[in-house]
Amino acid sequence: MNTPSPSEQPEPAALAQAFGLSWPRPSLRQWPPDRHALLAVLLAIPVWLALGWLAGPQLRVPGGLWPWMSLLLVQPVLEELVFRGLLQGQALAWLRRDGQPMRVGPVTLANLLVTIAFVALHLRAQPLAWALAVAAPSLVFGHLRERFNSVWPAVGLHVFYNAGFGLTAWLVRA
Repeated sequence: MNTPSPSEQPEPAALAQAFGLSWPRPSLRQWPPDRHALLAVLLAIPVWLALGWLAGPQLRVPGGLWPWMSLLLVQPVLEELVFRGLLQGQALAWLRRDGQPMRVGPVTLANLLVTIAFVALHLRAQPLAWALAVAAPSLVFGHLRERFNSVWPAVGLHVFYNAGFGLTAWLVRA
């Protein structure tokens, strides 16, 4: 087994950037706000309304503090660090042609492959239709990861989406 010499090992800053751990560029605090991020936030509202109307009784409400903390913090942070940080970051580096990320239409191949893996993860705990429903948000998270060269916008949007789903479930079941 070949162990890289200390001079061959990547710098911590380069690793942080490769995994999308750096602060978003351009900043999310710019004005006017980024249209893509704003659209991703605004489109969630009609989805929650439709979800509550069409599937209200089937929605599961987190029961207790730990399930809510898991839904709002643990799952979004871990999933985004693994899927958009580690997997998509590496796929973006590997799946290139002429220095540009390979694409399938408007979506990078890296984002598409990571979305397939994200849906597969959700198949473990959810029925097929519910697992497939995470494909669109996953593509949005992946797009934001690439647009800002950071996982943090995807983490924030994931928290927001999960909060909306949890609140929708709570409201229709209350």
